Amino acid sequence: MVVAVATVTLLGIGALFGLRSPAPATRTAAAPAAAAPADRLASTIARAQDRLRDLPRDHETWAALGLAYVEQARVTADPSLYPKAEGALRRSLDVRPEENATALVGLGALANARHEFAAARQHATDALRANPYNADAYGVLADAQTQLGAPAAATAAIQKMLDLRPGLAAYARASYDLEQRGSVTEATELMRRALDAAADPADIAFCRNQLGDLAWSTGDLASAEREYAAGVAADPSYLALRRGQARVAAARGDLATAVADAGAVASRTPTPDTLLEYATLLRLAGDATAAARQLTLADAAHKLFVANGGQDDLTGAQIALARDDAAGAVRLAAAEWQRRPFADVADVYGWSLHRAGRDAEALPLLRQAVAASSRNAGYAYHLGVTLLSSGDQAGALAALRQVRAINPYFSPVDGPTAARALSALEARP
Repeated sequence: MVVAVATVTLLGIGALFGLRSPAPATRTAAAPAAAAPADRLASTIARAQDRLRDLPRDHETWAALGLAYVEQARVTADPSLYPKAEGALRRSLDVRPEENATALVGLGALANARHEFAAARQHATDALRANPYNADAYGVLADAQTQLGAPAAATAAIQKMLDLRPGLAAYARASYDLEQRGSVTEATELMRRALDAAADPADIAFCRNQLGDLAWSTGDLASAEREYAAGVAADPSYLALRRGQARVAAARGDLATAVADAGAVASRTPTPDTLLEYATLLRLAGDATAAARQLTLADAAHKLFVANGGQDDLTGAQIALARDDAAGAVRLAAAEWQRRPFADVADVYGWSLHRAGRDAEALPLLRQAVAASSRNAGYAYHLGVTLLSSGDQAGALAALRQVRAINPYFSPVDGPTAARALSALEARP
């Protein structure tokens, strides 16, 4: 069916790709010629709705409609579309409760988008029971297993996806899996293969953004800048690229450009993470009032996500940290840790405990985060600062040297702080 095929193709690197969570792609004034992803999705949704008026028991089109709503929610940063997606997908299952892998994959993608990772894993497992050769189901499963702290199971699911359909979505997941394990060179090679498989401008922009992020993660500003620029040349509407360019600008000391770029991204895709990044840059630029306003907006965006079925105490903890509410951050991060023992959660939970003055409790979590992802400069920084606070100067020195070796530009605020702390430690006799 045309509607189903078009939608699943879009979902290959969208709702079914829950890895780096790039900023949604929306149209900018610089590129008015091509149809925006949101426009293409609106057309897909309209066609599905028209068909369902004539064929209300077409379970495949109900599933395609649900998948399209999941993708539209990602592209527009609008979680209020999640209930529509769930309604369409469950209607598909009502019409055909057995052997309906497409609807189950859609429910899994929706659960991943809502951060209901245990539910996503179950939906993917059920889909594979209905169709053991469904590559998209393995993608949903891999994303869920990653977030649930089961890296071996995630790798196995990605390998199955590669065996069944070795294309862009599988290569991208495999690249992320390698990056998580510290194999950045191999991850970059796989993303280049993904780029070779990309034909659509949006897919090319996605790959260029991932390659830019990989270069950024190693402190290679020149390569990151080239990849982001190449992505913009392919599809100027892909706002994640401008987000990467803001990071490069901040690292080069061009704070005005960084603030402008981050502000453009946050205004067009007002998700908690884009708003938090913008707030950080505004605070660095000395505009505390505007930064506080962005934190308020981030909190509102987070509440909208939760109101539409999302679960995300990790973001709640990050907002609390940005507001210097260490006790609130500890409470929220602890709740998230119970749901998903992923490295990001270990890092935020440990850092929250440090900020609350509980270094002894923080250190095992921070060490766990570093062990899970040894090439993450932010994790190493949090460990180094906490070790220094606890009196372990030798351990702090090793961790902060690791930050410098991995990526000294990892944060426009914490990067310089890490450099100063390392200089002070190295100057001691």
